[in-house]
Amino acid sequence: MSRLQGADAGIVRRAIEERDPLPGTRGFAGRLPDRRLVRDVLGRYPLFVERDSEEWAFSPTELSDPVSFPAGYVRDGAGTRRAWSLPEPPAFDAMDQATASVIDALNASLAAVSGDGLAVAFSGGVDSALVASALDVPLFAVGFEGSHDLAAAREGARTMDRELRVVECRHADLERAIPVVARATGRTNAMDVGIALSLYLVAERVAREGYDRLAVGQGADELFGGYEKIARLDHRVEATTVRGAAREAIGSLPGGLERDVLAIRAAGVEPVAPLLDDRVVRAALRLDGPMLAVDGERKRVLRRAAREFVPEIVATREKKAVQYGSLIARELDRLARRAGYKRRMDDHVTRYVESLLG
Repeated sequence: MSRLQGADAGIVRRAIEERDPLPGTRGFAGRLPDRRLVRDVLGRYPLFVERDSEEWAFSPTELSDPVSFPAGYVRDGAGTRRAWSLPEPPAFDAMDQATASVIDALNASLAAVSGDGLAVAFSGGVDSALVASALDVPLFAVGFEGSHDLAAAREGARTMDRELRVVECRHADLERAIPVVARATGRTNAMDVGIALSLYLVAERVAREGYDRLAVGQGADELFGGYEKIARLDHRVEATTVRGAAREAIGSLPGGLERDVLAIRAAGVEPVAPLLDDRVVRAALRLDGPMLAVDGERKRVLRRAAREFVPEIVATREKKAVQYGSLIARELDRLARRAGYKRRMDDHVTRYVESLLG
């Protein structure tokens, strides 16, 4: 029996036969009718296998010793092998050409998203605003009162003339949710838990209000040069070019998306990521150098394309990473210290999180 998420089995079979890494989906993972295990090239859907066993699952909690199945791989009777690698297409010739191509890809991807049972995780930044622009569905923002993200979300929603529903965090919310997201994701470090908490708390509220799908802006920073380390080529990257640094960031997507999807699903909600549509990915892979980022301006082509969808003040707004912009990382650190896990200790937040798992 086929147990495949994200795409039709026929599309995946053809993608294997033709070695097409981007066959027109938003990712996929699972088992084909012929019992082959597959996971798409960007790892947009989680998949796990039991270490030294044939068992597999979509969640690590279903296995006793889970290992992530690698993105872009297939497992059959002959073993586990790479089926797809990301293409390395030639760069666009000019910024205008690149912008037009990204606009076309965004239009196609957003038009394919159904609004049934859908809400949007909205931070007021360009990524979530792009997703929200084409969808007449509720917007939800998460953070502690006074946080950058709540202020940006309120301003963005007002500028876009949209209703915003705020998920205001308290320490009790974090204490209740920490064990849930740590178990669901299998991660206890401060960064992963902070990001997972942000997504889980939004998804939990969305589910409580009767929605079962959550649209997110995941993937834009990696695909379009959204990180400072890409623009500056600092010590955090090995590449010597902006395009190479962006490819490094894209290579980190499977691990991050695994965490994000599992956190959202832990609340009983299914994520939808329009900016990770194969059409958007194909356009992004053709960006080079200053089309991606320069020192002082990141996601350059994406922001230019975004002006076709959202007001300029939203398209150009810089935003902090969600765990910092929401103040969840700060308050997670504060809870750890209150519980006796001081900053002088190694991995004090991790120790605190693990203490809550019993």
